Parts: sequence; structure tokens; C-alpha cells
Amino acid sequence: MDAQGRGRADDIDPADQWVLNPNTGEYELRLPPSGAQSAVPRPRRGTPSAATRTRGAPGRDRAAPDRDREAPGRERGAPGPDVPGQRRRRAEPPEPLPGRRRGRTKSPRKSKAKKVLLWTGGIMALVLVAVTGAAYAYLKHLEGNVQTEDVGGSAKDGFSKDEAFNILIIGTDKRTGAGNEGYGDKNSVGHADTNILLHVSKDRTNATAMSIPRDLIVDIPECKSKQEDGTEKVIQPSENVRFNTSLGQEGRNPGCTMDTVKAVTGITVDHFMMADFNAVKTLTTAVGGVDVCVAKDVNDPDSHLKLSAGKHTIEGEQALAFVRTRHSFGNQGDLDRIKVQQQFIGSLMRKMSSSDTLTSPTKLYKLAEAATKALTVDTGIGKVSTLKDMALELKKVPTKNITFTTVPVIDNPAEKVHATVVVNPNTAQSVFDAIKNDVSFTAVKQKEKKEKAAVAARLKGSRSAASDIRVDIYNGGAEAGSAQETLNWLQNDEGVLKSSQLGNADETLSRTTLEYSPDQADQARKLADLMGLSGSAMKPGKSEKNSQGLPAIVLTLGKDFKGAGVPLTAATKAPDVEKSTADKTVCAK
Repeated sequence: MDAQGRGRADDIDPADQWVLNPNTGEYELRLPPSGAQSAVPRPRRGTPSAATRTRGAPGRDRAAPDRDREAPGRERGAPGPDVPGQRRRRAEPPEPLPGRRRGRTKSPRKSKAKKVLLWTGGIMALVLVAVTGAAYAYLKHLEGNVQTEDVGGSAKDGFSKDEAFNILIIGTDKRTGAGNEGYGDKNSVGHADTNILLHVSKDRTNATAMSIPRDLIVDIPECKSKQEDGTEKVIQPSENVRFNTSLGQEGRNPGCTMDTVKAVTGITVDHFMMADFNAVKTLTTAVGGVDVCVAKDVNDPDSHLKLSAGKHTIEGEQALAFVRTRHSFGNQGDLDRIKVQQQFIGSLMRKMSSSDTLTSPTKLYKLAEAATKALTVDTGIGKVSTLKDMALELKKVPTKNITFTTVPVIDNPAEKVHATVVVNPNTAQSVFDAIKNDVSFTAVKQKEKKEKAAVAARLKGSRSAASDIRVDIYNGGAEAGSAQETLNWLQNDEGVLKSSQLGNADETLSRTTLEYSPDQADQARKLADLMGLSGSAMKPGKSEKNSQGLPAIVLTLGKDFKGAGVPLTAATKAPDVEKSTADKTVCAK
């Protein structure tokens, strides 16, 4: 630029010409129209503008958007008094003589990188504070949506991320909410209409969702239910009644249903989640519909479901009709409806975890609102943060390893016209044991197969004679007297004469263990054979010394102890049962 041009342009410093463009939301450098320059995007802080680089004035501070403005009343470019904390603008140096190179002088100032970090760090801190505050407020809002019910000792006080957990999911037939009055018994107190015991494995590699038929004949144990006035009501046991009456009937709460599940299966339920008809409608609407498939045309006037053969995306009232219909599939009974409900839940799980849902703020917002408003849970998991933790743990399980199955049942032999079912005495226990022992119903990863093989290998090798076994016996959770009973049995029936009973262990164990040192492996294997222990019960490590100062293996009887001489071999493989997995779509027939 020549001297004349420079004189006109320098009347206004480009650093003072940054203007916010409302169309783009960006700051732009706008110079007088006399020059050929046009508006350019504002550079980042700490970087020289194009205009300043063109002028190439050595020693001059580069034009920057955070540059100090001149005080009122001063002419641009004119020197002024020093102001504390404010830099004075330097006069423009003369043009260098031709053929001579100028020396470059540097003014002491903070590095540009440091200024950028300070600026962005401050802004990010403000953003994080604002977002955290908003997130906390929204979290408290969601927490207000969730209803809780105190079921006393039937549920755990909290949730552990490091353990397997069992949740009883209860769908009631309570007709609350707009549009639900026309479904069946509008005066229902809310029975346990749909029931799924969800077991999530300790290592989060698999989960099992076992449906419990509502028409299963059971004995409901005595339970306690807190009433609306705060008093506690003791509800007497009922024998040979439908499972669905474990909730609602005679004032029973979800804790009574949890206790009934334990009485029937032997599986301890940690928590419950309960929802009514509205949950199906609101959740399916929130995710934009659930994909289902029917193998034939469906037209059920009772549930109001009408679908043509093939695939459909359903939500709201239509989704509710799909899970309620009893006359459209199979033998038109509750067991066939359970299969359809399992397929529906699998599809809903896939939709909720899909990228289409997880990347949509609108869908996530609707889903969070719908899910929290639909749920009633026990007080142990009543915080939204806890529910979030549970959801994240469940999300770790691949859908291909989420198995849906049903309690093995047979028709009630006491009925001439079959309307109810009873637990199958031949096949049900193996299913219950697999869930209790955290055994997957689907193929496990190769790593886990190797671990299981290593555990099984503990039983491989030589065995000592029974008379050579030195063992100390403790009671670690079995019934009182079990340690003495085992001692008598080992000494009198099995020839394990070098055995001692040392009372109660320091801790309570859910499963019996056998600890031993490597040089006692042959004794441990022999005792495991006698006790009927699996490789998982054997704990290689250290042994103790008996009263004579000799090394002794340690047998600790856990809660699983069933009596002296009764094998304790835990299931390592799930039984072959009718099942489906959450990753596949099956057309309902």
C-alpha cells in the first residue's frame, strides 16, 4: 500500500472494526469502502489478522479482537496518558529504506498460547457450571417423576455395580390414565398381570429375562404391606392361588410379589420396577415406535388389534393392543401371549439402544420423561442417578446374550378344564439353579470359556485317601449345627478321621468353599468328591494349621449347604429350554 493509501486507512485501526454479523453469529472485520478490502472472518484470539500481516509493521502489536479501545476524547493514533493495566498504542514506524533490512523488536507480553488457554479455560468453566447446574436441575425434575414404594426388607437398600442383580419387572392391569377405562376390569386394584424376573450377570456378559405366568398356581407367603396411613399390615399367606393375586389382592404390595417369587424359585429378588398400561403407550411413542412382525393377518375385537401379515412399526394404543391380545397367536392362551410380549420387549430394547434414539436429543428427552413417569420402584433405587447406573450396567450386555424364557410349567392336574398351570417338577429347578448360579443361557465369550475350563481343571489330578485328609470345618451361613453334622458324617461314614469342627466362620457365604494350599490339592480333590463340590467351590491359596500344628484344608459351609452327604455341585451349563434372544425379530404366529 502506498503512503497516501496508508494514511487514509490508518485513520481507523482495523483492530477496532470487528462487528458481529447477526446472520452468521461470527465477528467480522469491516473496513471503509474506499479500500478494496471486504469483510473477513474474525481470527482467533492471539493470531494476527490478515490486514495486520499485510501491513507487516515490525514491533507493532498485531490487531486482535480483545485489543484495548482508546479512551473517549482521544484522537485515533494520538499518544495519550498511561493507564494502569492498559497498553499504549505505538506510533507507526517509518517505511524501511530500499535495500535495507529492518531489525525485529519484540515487546514483552504473554504468549498467545497461554492467552488462548486462559480465555478458553475460563469460558469452558462457565459452560460446565451452567450445564452441570442445568443437568442437576433436570435430574431432580426426573426424580420427581418417579414414584417409590417402601417394601421393607423385601428389597435391598441400594444398588451395587460389582454384583449380579435381579429385578422383578411387574406390569399391572390397573386401568389408570386417560383412554384406559375400556380395557377389561376398570375397577382392578392392579394385579401382577405381566411378570419378568430379569437377572443380569456379575460380569455383564449376559442376562436372563424369565417370564412368570400370571395364571401360575402358587402359595403366597405371609408378607407385610405399608398402608397409605403409614401403618403396617400383616397379610396372611394364601395357598393354591394364582400368581397375579400376589399384588393388589388383600392390599398386597410389590414386596409380597417379590417374596412369592423367592418362595417359588428360590431366587432372591433385589428390586422391583412396576408400570401400568400407560407405560407401553408412552415409551413406544417416545422412541418413535417399535418394530414388530406378525405371520398372519390379525383382527382381535377384544384388544382392538388389527394388523396385516408382515412387519409393522407400532406405538401408543396400537402397541398396548399388541401386548394385550390373547386371541391372535398360538393357542390363544396366556403362555402364547407371553412369547409375543417377550418379542415386543426385545424390539423395544433394540430401539431404545439404537443410534437413531441415542443421537436424538428430542427422543432422549421424551424417553427420559416417559420412563420416569411410567415407573414405580422400591426406595432402594428411587433416585434417578441409581436408575441411570442400573441402565448403564444393563447396556453393557450384548442383546444377543439377553435371553427370554418362561418358568417351565405344565397344565394344572387338579383341573378338568385347564385354565391354570403349575411349576414343572422335572425341569423347572434346573432353570432356577442356572439363574441362581449366574449361568448364561447363551454362548459365552472365548475368554470365559477358558476361565471355566481352568476352574474345572481344579478337579483333575490325583486323589489322596480319605484317611489322609486334614480338614477344619466352619459354618459360614448354613443352618445351625451343620458343621457338627458334617464332621460326624465325614468321620463315621467317609473315614475322614483327621477332621475338626471349629464353629462359625468370620463371614457369611452364599456358597460353600474349600480352601487349600498347592501341596494339598490331592486332599482337596478327594474331599470335593465326597462333598459333591464343583471346581468353582475350590479356592487354591493358603491352608490353616490344626490343633496339632499341622496344615489343614478349610471347608466353610455356605447358605447353599443342603445337609451332610447331599451333593453341592453347582450348575455350570444352563438347561436346554425354549427361549429367544433380544437381538432377533421373530414373527408372531
